[in-house]
Amino acid sequence: MTEEELLACVDRLNNDTDVDGFIIQLPLPAHINKQRIIERIDYRKDVDGFHPVNVGRLAIGLPCYISATPLGILTLMRRYGIKTSGKKCVILGRSNIVGKPMSQLMMQKHYGDTTVTVCHSHSANLEEECRQADILIAAIGKPEFVKADMVKEGAVVIDVGTTRVPDPTRKSGFRLCGDVRFDEVASKCSYITPVPGGVGPMTICMLMLNTLAAGKKAYYD
Repeated sequence: MTEEELLACVDRLNNDTDVDGFIIQLPLPAHINKQRIIERIDYRKDVDGFHPVNVGRLAIGLPCYISATPLGILTLMRRYGIKTSGKKCVILGRSNIVGKPMSQLMMQKHYGDTTVTVCHSHSANLEEECRQADILIAAIGKPEFVKADMVKEGAVVIDVGTTRVPDPTRKSGFRLCGDVRFDEVASKCSYITPVPGGVGPMTICMLMLNTLAAGKKAYYD
């Protein structure tokens, strides 16, 4: 499929009154401009929450579609009664899909209400920053990057990583590996999410929740 063909498909979905919301499955092939496609989506049908209008509304605390993975993480913590207000939250990764919207959610008073630090590949003293975290959210895309000596006792650790690593014992030839060395870190945590089976299912649930909101015209007419 060419970029123009995909844009035409987006236009058809935008103009179809029977369609309340849709997503463009990422990543896209290298010959297609991802940002051009995202910006072509009608923001009122952007249930992924990637359109600049939804990103901007999230940043200033207005109702909008929130990216499914960050919303799923926040919902998961609320479901388990994890107190976030006033805590120190460290986010590993600054992607548009997880890191940036997660930082927006966690700093806003009516969502996380935490003090947020975002770390990335060029952050100085990254391990020390992690050790100070009451809530550590790993979305850096490096298998088993977070080790026990990077986590303080009683921390909440959310593992967003889902990297395929070779595993000859599996029929598929690979297994999904998170950003956290689970077996080593789990004993130090008050809560920790596994991979697979932790954040992933919540992402799907929140995507369905956004789609329901689109059908109800919850945010936009």
